[in-house]
Amino acid sequence: MLRIAVPNKGALSEPASEMLQEAGYKQRKDRRELVLVDSDNDVEFFFLRPRDIAVYVGSGRLDIGITGRDLLLDSGADAEEIMQLGFAGSTFRYATRPGTAREVGDFGGMTVATSFAGLVTRHLDDHGVDASVVRLDGAVETAIQLGVAEIIADVVETGTTLRNAGLEIIGEPILRSEAVVVRRTGEDGEDPKVRQFLRRMHGVLVARRYVMMDYDIRVEQVERAVALTPGLESPTVSPLHHEGWVAVRSMVPSQDAQRIMDELYDLGARAILTTGIHACRL
Repeated sequence: MLRIAVPNKGALSEPASEMLQEAGYKQRKDRRELVLVDSDNDVEFFFLRPRDIAVYVGSGRLDIGITGRDLLLDSGADAEEIMQLGFAGSTFRYATRPGTAREVGDFGGMTVATSFAGLVTRHLDDHGVDASVVRLDGAVETAIQLGVAEIIADVVETGTTLRNAGLEIIGEPILRSEAVVVRRTGEDGEDPKVRQFLRRMHGVLVARRYVMMDYDIRVEQVERAVALTPGLESPTVSPLHHEGWVAVRSMVPSQDAQRIMDELYDLGARAILTTGIHACRL
């Protein structure tokens, strides 16, 4: 069986399980379950702490896993990213009190507090900065107020929490993270079970980004219409019983669907319909 690590809690857990269900895999109904066998798909799922997943995969105990890019890099495990999953996006940045520092190069001799000590230590080393790193488990923005550190490094979404603590973001982002699939570094990429898993997950990503659009259009307007709905290879165009009309079917980006429908209607298209795509293989 293909052995897959899945986050058991936190921001990664629910979206990962939802995506796996959309890909046709069985998922646990009781959150206390630690192992789930999906015999129909020849897969065994292990529900683990997100921070531990890269370590288990890097050790070779598990074949692949879903975790955050930040957690993967922070772990220092012998694992690598092989697919981006498009959820749990975040930006990792430095922050401090105004006037303390303007860029990473100013951190020399200071202390940086963070929940991602491995990631921050490597980032400082890459910039040739001699600074101390203190690891804290959450709420790192209070570290400066309590005198534990002069700088913090943390996940930033809107920056509101930092501003409320009297801090400002400095320098370029350390990392832009999201949920990713990981495997052991250097592992054979030709494993058919892994390839099948990745195809399924890619199919979910595509299905989420596209809708199927159907419409009827006069023959003389077909070229202009299919320019708006080119599809992936090309759209399907079928003659209708009513002479001079054809039916067109094509995949279009869901975020553009309403605009495309308006433009098709202006071209004379009618019976314009969009339907969701639940799964696909490209």
